[in-house]
Amino acid sequence: MVQARLEFDAKDIPVSVGGVQVRPGDIVVADGDGVIVVPQEIAEPVARNAHAEHERDKKNRREAYRRLGKEEDHTVR
Repeated sequence: MVQARLEFDAKDIPVSVGGVQVRPGDIVVADGDGVIVVPQEIAEPVARNAHAEHERDKKNRREAYRRLGKEEDHTVR
């Protein structure tokens, strides 16, 4: 086990994480596959486009489920 010491230095300042600048107000989303940082000034259109893509994907998968005779589940509703 590696021990480390964490010391508070400042808050609400830009930081660099893995070569990516993250500023206060930016949106950070992570899952088991990775991390994305969306700058605050474009967060709303990114969210709108992501939602629209998600709905298109659900619709396409719903149609595929029907063609295959598979019962719909929570991922396509």
